[in-house]
Formats: sequence, structure tokens, C-alpha cells
Amino acid sequence: MKTSPAASDPPAPVSQGPAEALHRHLGGRVRELRTVRGWSLEALARASGVSRSMLSQIERERANPTLAVTLRIARAFNLTLGDLLEMPSASTSVTVIHANDRTYHYRSDRHCELRTLSPLNLEKDVEIYELILQPGGALRSAPHFQGTREFLTVQRGQIRVESGDDLETLNRGDSASYRADVPHAIVNAGRTPAAVFLVVIYQ
Repeated sequence: MKTSPAASDPPAPVSQGPAEALHRHLGGRVRELRTVRGWSLEALARASGVSRSMLSQIERERANPTLAVTLRIARAFNLTLGDLLEMPSASTSVTVIHANDRTYHYRSDRHCELRTLSPLNLEKDVEIYELILQPGGALRSAPHFQGTREFLTVQRGQIRVESGDDLETLNRGDSASYRADVPHAIVNAGRTPAAVFLVVIYQ
């Protein structure tokens, strides 16, 4: 005769298979990629041809997209399908950001290249960047959150830091910290390309 489980018995655990794990990973991956590029859902919808509502459901892990939809999202981020779906290895605690990973290339044009060097999950806590400015190039930013500061070190070239009404010119090996909750800029003040390591710390 079968007996009913006691009311105090905990429910049997539900195992998460590879498909469910990949589903959860895709939602977080799409959200991170969109955030690091500063894209809205509408912007990603335009770039991928996937509806805003579908993208929202994918990010909230409420949709199981087809391969075709997933491929369109990957192409919108200039990634291969494998790059988009690649899951972190459980066998290592080391997070590697490869130099050729376009996910972390925040901005790239003929005047300015900005590459994220910190993991995406640290965004709006501490952010680390590599900035390369061509002669005449500049990275100009609107005020960040109250209390935000930036720290930089010049690796090569000459740059000018602007923070509100304050200006300072820095050469190779110089470092500076300044307010980033006011309009601010990093400007190449020399005649050769300049390279800077930049750290943004939010309060």
C-alpha cells in the first residue's frame, strides 16, 4: 500500500539540465552585452530584427528562442553563435578577457578606441578601461552619478584631463584622479597616439 509523504517532507529537488542552464545563460548574456554597449531593448531590436517583446522575454528567461532568433541576436553584437552561447567553465575561477573579444570593445572609431578590461558583472561598481586616442581625438563624457571619480595613468603620448573648469596636461607615466560627476574629458594633447589606463569608481 502506498503512503503519502509527510506534510513536512521537502519537495524533491528539480535538476537543471544542459538545455535549462544554456537558456538561463543566454538571458544574462544578452542583458550584459546590451548593457555594456549602452543599448536599449529598442536599439537591440532594430539591430537584430527580433521584436522588443521577444528580447525582453529572453532576458527574463521566459522564452526559449529558436536557433534562427539566437543567430540574429549574435550577429547584432558582431559575435558568432558560439561566442554568444559559450558558457563559463566551472573548473576555473579565473576570468579571462581576450584582446580580440569584441564584446568588450565599448567604442571604436578612427579617433578613439575604448576597451573594457573589467568583467561585465562589476559594471556600475568599478570599471577598468584601456583608452587609445589618435592625435586630436577625445573622450568626452557627461556627468556620472554623484561621487563618481576617475583615475588614469598615461602609458604613452600626452593627454589633457578636463574636469569641470579644471585642466591638467599629463605625459607618459603620469597619473591623475578627478571628479567624474561633472562634465569631463580626456583629450590627446600631443602629435602622436596616446594610450591611457582608466579606472572609474562609483559610490
